Amino acid sequence: MIAIGLQEVNSKINKRLKDALFTDQWSELFMDVLSPFHFILVSTVRMQGVILLVFAKYYHLPFLQDIQTDCTRTGLGGYWGNKGGVSVRLSIFGHMVCFLNCHLPAHLEKAEQRKEDFATILHMQQFEGPVANGILDHDLVFWFGDLNFRIESLDICFVKYAIDSNVLSQLWEKDQLNIAKSTWPVLRGFQEGPLNFPPTFKFDVGTNKYDSSAKKRKPAWTDRILWKIKPPSKGLGTGGHRPSQGVLSVSQLCYCSHMEYTVSDHKPVAAIFAVQVSTVQGCWELVRYKMAAGFHRSSWDWIGLYRVGAWGLLGLEGVGSTAQHCGVPSELLPHQRTW
Repeated sequence: MIAIGLQEVNSKINKRLKDALFTDQWSELFMDVLSPFHFILVSTVRMQGVILLVFAKYYHLPFLQDIQTDCTRTGLGGYWGNKGGVSVRLSIFGHMVCFLNCHLPAHLEKAEQRKEDFATILHMQQFEGPVANGILDHDLVFWFGDLNFRIESLDICFVKYAIDSNVLSQLWEKDQLNIAKSTWPVLRGFQEGPLNFPPTFKFDVGTNKYDSSAKKRKPAWTDRILWKIKPPSKGLGTGGHRPSQGVLSVSQLCYCSHMEYTVSDHKPVAAIFAVQVSTVQGCWELVRYKMAAGFHRSSWDWIGLYRVGAWGLLGLEGVGSTAQHCGVPSELLPHQRTW
């Protein structure tokens, strides 16, 4: 799966009207790029200049359920969507997962405001269903975006010296988000890989040079990707439903920035995760179906099951010798069995 979070996308009136009348241009762009690799757009949500898109390989689609989106404005006291958070939540192989893309307040002195806005987003976003109503109720949360945390205390000369000398560890302990993870209860349990790449803000647009304007903003790791695994719960959850099936584990394989992009004053950040999903063995789904009114029965009617990738089974229904396989690629059909 691929989740893409964007911030400060052009949200002028003419752009928003075009996106409202036609397919969102960002969705079209990423679909054009990813569709040759068999990715399908699962869901997208936009709040002015903040966009979240979630893609998945086509063979995962039967196992993605309960897809919902939400957004929370925090700009101008909650009335403007230039700041805030957008989310996509869904069940992935029986585990509730939430992707949260945020754009939090800027400037060094606004750390407390960032904490308050993040707490507001967590409080305001509520989903329907018997399980995982709030963001932190999910089995796995990916939190990312322009979180705008800065480097405290150290002056700009020392920060640039540490970057040029590749001694980034000297900056980590003064990073506001690293400090907050050990002091803010709302961030308890969130994990992040080591910041082994240079601060991603602020650059002169079109270059790899840090801010040379009169303001000379101090470099900072404003663009971050974190995750949190919910501790396993015993017994049944709300409404008698089991919150998830089996064991869930996450390993971060890569965490990096991309200096080659110069169209923004930020450098984009990417992470690759391996998510291990273990489902309960011997657990079957009950499938019910009924004949359509006026359907003419035949001894050639059949229902088949075939394997989807290496994950499980998907039902097929056919009439006579023609399979109605809902667009499933033909290379999967040799796995079918007819009863």
